[in-house]
Amino acid sequence: MSDTFERVLRIFYVVFAFCAALFLGALKGLLVGPIAALILIIGNVGVILGLFPVHVYWTFYTIIKTNRFDTPLKVAILFGLPVLAALWLSLSITASVIVGLGYGFFTPWVSTFEAFRQENEFNKFLHSIVDGTWDTVKGSCTVVRDFADLCIYSYPTYLKEIQEPGNPDEVQTLKFIHVPAIIIIGLLGLIVEVPLYTVIVIVKSPLMLIKGWQRLVHDLISREGPFLETACIPVAGLAILLWPLFVVGSVVLAIFTSVFVGLYGSVVVYQEKSFKRGLAYIVAQVAEFDEYTNDWLYLREGTILPKPRYRKKQTSHSESTVGPNRVHGDKSDSFPSEGPAMIIPGIGRSRSVKESIQDVKMVQVWGKMMDTCETKTRELIDADVITHTDLIEWLKAKNGHDAPIVGVGLPSYSFLHTLVHSNKTGANGLVLFDDVIVTHENRPQDRLFDWFFQPVLVLKEQIKMLKLEDGELRYLERVVLFGSSPQRLEAWENGCVVPQDPLRAAQIQGISRRLLGMVRSISKLPTYRRKYRHLIKELVSYIAEKEGSMKFESIRSVSSGEIV
Repeated sequence: MSDTFERVLRIFYVVFAFCAALFLGALKGLLVGPIAALILIIGNVGVILGLFPVHVYWTFYTIIKTNRFDTPLKVAILFGLPVLAALWLSLSITASVIVGLGYGFFTPWVSTFEAFRQENEFNKFLHSIVDGTWDTVKGSCTVVRDFADLCIYSYPTYLKEIQEPGNPDEVQTLKFIHVPAIIIIGLLGLIVEVPLYTVIVIVKSPLMLIKGWQRLVHDLISREGPFLETACIPVAGLAILLWPLFVVGSVVLAIFTSVFVGLYGSVVVYQEKSFKRGLAYIVAQVAEFDEYTNDWLYLREGTILPKPRYRKKQTSHSESTVGPNRVHGDKSDSFPSEGPAMIIPGIGRSRSVKESIQDVKMVQVWGKMMDTCETKTRELIDADVITHTDLIEWLKAKNGHDAPIVGVGLPSYSFLHTLVHSNKTGANGLVLFDDVIVTHENRPQDRLFDWFFQPVLVLKEQIKMLKLEDGELRYLERVVLFGSSPQRLEAWENGCVVPQDPLRAAQIQGISRRLLGMVRSISKLPTYRRKYRHLIKELVSYIAEKEGSMKFESIRSVSSGEIV
């Protein structure tokens, strides 16, 4: 009898907590949401409109100046740029409005439900009121700053890399006869893919709604997945309530990605040098999208739509890329064989909250990388290898790559130590600061992270296969840190041994180039720039405190000598 009464009380508590969190979260969303949404929308749209003329000029100037494309390819790109510029303007403003409204109104709501994960009852009450208020406003400001970094620093850096002289034997060429085909296929892709993707996703959205609710209700009844822990049931209940919004968001994302899927047909024509294969790509992508949605919704396998082959040689999915730089293969103009697919929340078996907590989050990876960089940089500062002037020059530079020792060398140096330490421990993944291990099983479920994770593991294995001796490792450290400054490279006596074997030296140089290339790609991410700039400012303060304490010690020693 007591067990039944206790169960009834628990159910009553959960229902009461859910209703209270629902009301309080909605109230906070109405109060805080407009402020956060306005900050995000006005900030992002202001950046977009303010920099749009400059971005257009930079892009046209880069395409005209670069020697990596021949004249016909430049003409094709220049003809397509107005369309891309118009798409960027319209889609980015629309996305800013949608993200601003969603972030501003729903973040306080979700934060209220998340407060029920606190163990202490007083903490639950306190966090349910405080969480999602000021944090949401600050978060909207952070989003605007990161987006501004992306537009002001990351994009010009990418364009600057394109302007750099390339290998004359690797100039990307195009015949004038293919220019009309590229333009026509790009327009046909938009005309065909966008409406057909829209029809498919709208027709199947009711199934996604029903199957999602069915999965969540099944977990609720059987106490599986997010309903396994009683404290998290309110959060899971919110997921049931908001599932229709997830479905609507999936529909919008599918339509959004269909624009880029259609435009990718021009890339297929350029790669395959065939108008017919461009048409085949347009037809095949509709079938592949239909098959993709069937798999996600557990419908029949395959598709009844035709799926012609549009590649002479299919690209392996195992090949990994890091931003614009390939890790495997020799051709730098390779692209994935398929365009983007529909992005929808999974409706398979849900994992429990305890299982999810064991995953390493992206914010943890950023934090541990910065902690490692701070530790290694302090060691270099204490050894007078990195100076106050180096750090100040990077902070004053318009672009992080204008001061490459701090902008690229330092993070590459610390990341090298992460890879070496991971090999020494024998871990299957990466061993970050404080022995946090990231593997394929617990890695952040983030598409951006996937682009980097596999290439990093490949580089880790390459370093392991080299079996570097201590002197060779010191040589690799010196090349990674001061490779951009021959004078500093020669001046740093770190006990390195320059390999006498030309093959061995070339292998080490190759490792340094891959490592520097990865760091350059990572440094284009806006979150990285904000966190790294904060780190450099802390290191400047560390040097000032260190110099201040040294002056104090010298004055005290002189004073004590005079007294004696």
